[in-house]
Amino acid sequence: MREINASIPFDKALWRQDIAASKAHVAMLGEAGIVTTEDAALIASGLDQVAAEYEANGVPENWDLEDIHMTTESRLAELIGAAAGRLHTARSRNDQVATDFRLWVRDQIDETEAALHALQAALVTRAGEHAASIMPGFTHLQTAQPVTLGHHLMAYYEMAQRDRSRFADARTRMNQCPLGAAALAGTGFPIDRHATAAALGFDGPTANSLDSVSDRDFALDFLMAAAQCSLHLSRLAEEFVIWASQPFGFVTLPDSLSTGSSIMPQKKNPDAAELVRGHSGRIVGCLTALMITMKGLPLAYSKDMQDDKPPVFEAASLLALSIAAMTGMVAEATFRTERMRGAAELGYATATDLADWLVRQAGIPFREAHHITGSAVKLAESRGVALDQLALADLKAIDARVDERVFAALSVEASVAARASHGGTAPVEVLKRVAEARVALGLPKDIEA
Repeated sequence: MREINASIPFDKALWRQDIAASKAHVAMLGEAGIVTTEDAALIASGLDQVAAEYEANGVPENWDLEDIHMTTESRLAELIGAAAGRLHTARSRNDQVATDFRLWVRDQIDETEAALHALQAALVTRAGEHAASIMPGFTHLQTAQPVTLGHHLMAYYEMAQRDRSRFADARTRMNQCPLGAAALAGTGFPIDRHATAAALGFDGPTANSLDSVSDRDFALDFLMAAAQCSLHLSRLAEEFVIWASQPFGFVTLPDSLSTGSSIMPQKKNPDAAELVRGHSGRIVGCLTALMITMKGLPLAYSKDMQDDKPPVFEAASLLALSIAAMTGMVAEATFRTERMRGAAELGYATATDLADWLVRQAGIPFREAHHITGSAVKLAESRGVALDQLALADLKAIDARVDERVFAALSVEASVAARASHGGTAPVEVLKRVAEARVALGLPKDIEA
């Protein structure tokens, strides 16, 4: 029972939040006259001393004390004597842990938001550098149309922006304080829950004591946002894994985020990116674990809920590592833009531009233009040349309505420049989006393209 019941090995991570909530609680007890002013001051001073010890030496793991709450109260009693027993007036470990855990998750959301901001800053910086760097755009991992590297990187900026919005939404929803709900029914002491909520930076107290101690939606919200964010990071990591492979050769990864082989000296393995890709599975697993834990619990508190913290702690740690790794990779990678441009030319990526030209300049219905273009691509493939290297006579033999103006539309530069619709890949549009993003991130607006 001692081994299955103790949570101190993992919930010691909540010590800062436990100290903060306890100080807010005892200050309120003193203001309300529930404990004397002298005892309140003595307890607050003792809590500061306990915090200093934890900061210097870590939290001791005495499994007989079960958790961080009893560990702190026990040490407080050793320091200040019997007055320590008054700290737990009008509260329970049920509302105490619900408050501590919310505070921890709220702090983690703030750290994650800052980390995502840094990732976005790296993305927009590199996107600005490569607003006109041409690469193949893919569907089904087959060359589709030319795009710019800046446009590609800005797609991940948008993903990170949605991730930040999800974390922000989760923070708003969770910012209600459970402290004072006690075990499950509230308390008969004349406490001021609004005061403790304000002292801890919450928007106000929770409205139902049963829900207060049994709610873990805030933890699930965090994990859901973390899982979605990890999927985006995994996609970006996969891009770097593919791009760094010799058949692609689009990027050279920084040495600091790569490893060598134990027997093959030529290898430079994208291990950091692969681990980010792998971490996403573990983070989704953490979400699943807590969802299953919570799915059938009757009101109010059950001991199953002690298992709420390990998956959140694990996911938060993995997500922080993943964001940091991908931020470094984006910032420090060397993009091989000539290789990218060459790949865009090899895949007949401007075929759609030929079809569009036939529609605009020759008035041909798109389906017919599509068929004509297919014939042109087949001819170019048979000769091993790009579309813009076919002779005008060859194109006119396929359809007499083609004229020399078509060649202005068939280069990869012309292709990307033509796609200047809002959100398109044209360099001018990419630079607009980069400028907007830099303003949104609070970065200097002026950049060198």
